[in-house]
Amino acid sequence: MAGQRARALKAQGRDIVSLTTGEPDFPTPPHIIEAAHQAMLAGQTRYTDVGGTMQLREAVAAKFRRENGLDYRTEETIVSTGAKQVVFSALMCTVQAGDEVIVPTPYWVSYPDIVLLAEGKPVFVDCPAAAGFKLQPADLERAITPRTKWLVLNSPNNPSGAAYTAAELAALAEVLARHPQVWVMTDDIYEHLIYDDQPFSTMVQAAPFMRDRTLTVNGTSKAYAMTGWRIGYAAGPQALIKAMVKLQSQSTSNPSSVGQAGALAALTGPQDFIAPHRQLFQRRRDLVVGGLNAIEGIACPVPNGAFYTFASCQGLFGRRTPEGKTIASSDDFTEYLLESQDLAVLQGSAYGVPTHFRISFATSEERLAEANRRIAAAVAALGD
Repeated sequence: MAGQRARALKAQGRDIVSLTTGEPDFPTPPHIIEAAHQAMLAGQTRYTDVGGTMQLREAVAAKFRRENGLDYRTEETIVSTGAKQVVFSALMCTVQAGDEVIVPTPYWVSYPDIVLLAEGKPVFVDCPAAAGFKLQPADLERAITPRTKWLVLNSPNNPSGAAYTAAELAALAEVLARHPQVWVMTDDIYEHLIYDDQPFSTMVQAAPFMRDRTLTVNGTSKAYAMTGWRIGYAAGPQALIKAMVKLQSQSTSNPSSVGQAGALAALTGPQDFIAPHRQLFQRRRDLVVGGLNAIEGIACPVPNGAFYTFASCQGLFGRRTPEGKTIASSDDFTEYLLESQDLAVLQGSAYGVPTHFRISFATSEERLAEANRRIAAAVAALGD
C-alpha cells in the first residue's frame, strides 16, 4: 500500500508528506497519563478480569447512559485490546461458514477480512457519493438473504466521513424489523468527531427495538488521542458479550491493566478538550476540501465527521503522466503523487472504491496546505 511505500522512501531520505495516518496528532491528555502513572505506582500491573476491570466496565455503562441514552448493565459490556478486537471477537463468535455480513462500501479495510477469517461472506453494498456515502434502505433490503447474519455500520465513517442521522438510522431499522435474523454492529469510534453541529446518533438510540440484536462498539483511541493504548469497548446482549469474553480469555486475555487505568480516567475525567479538538479538525477539513475542489478533475464531498476526506480523482482518468503512464485508477494516481511529489495518500481501492483517494487531515494546517499545493502541481503536469 501507499503507506508502506511512503515509509520506505522516507527511510531513503526523501521529504515525504504523509497523509495516511488515522490517528490524532495531539498528545494524550496529561490527566490520563498521570492516572496511568499512579496506577503503576499503586501496583496495578497485574492481570485483571478478562473482560475489563469492574470499574472500567461501570464507566463504559455510565458513558453510554450519559452520552447516548443507552441503559446497559456492566455484564452487558466488554473492554478489549482496541475496538478492532471487539469487532473480531463478535464476528468470530457468531459467524459460521457461509454466513453473510453486509458491508457498506466504502468500508474500513478490516471489516471484510475479519468476515473472511470467520469463514463468512462479505456482501458489499455500494454507497456512492451521490447518496452521501450512506447505505440506503432499499439497497439494504435487496442485500439481505436468509444467510445474512450482520450489518456492519461505521458512523462517522472511515474513509468517507459520512455520519448517519437518527432519521436515517431509523429508516434502516425499519428494514431490519422485517428480518429478525440480522444483527447490527455499529462502530462508533469517531463519535466525538462530527462537524457542523450535527448531533451524533447510534442505532439503538434511533431505534430502541434493535437493542437485543445490536452491538455498539467504541473506544478511547480517537477522541482521547490514545491509539497506542489499545483500549476498545462495547455494549450488547449479555449472551453475546459472555461469548466474546470467553473467546478473549483464550486469545489475548485481559486488556492492558495500565491502559485500562488510562481509559477509566478518559471516560470519567475532564471532557472539555474534545470540543476544541473537534473545531480544529473542522478547520483543517475545510482547508483540504477547499483546496481539492479548486483542482480541475478532483471532486471532494464535505465529510460529516472523522478526520478524512474521500475525494474522487475519476475526472483525471485517461490523462498521462510526464513519464507516459495513463492514470486509470486511484492506485495509479496515488502512486503518481508519491513518486512525483513525495506526497503519500491512500488509494480508494483499499476501501472498495477505486475511483477515490483518502487524505487524513489529522496533521498541521501547514502540511495540509503543502499537500494541496503538491496535488495541484501534480495534476497540472498531467497531459491529455
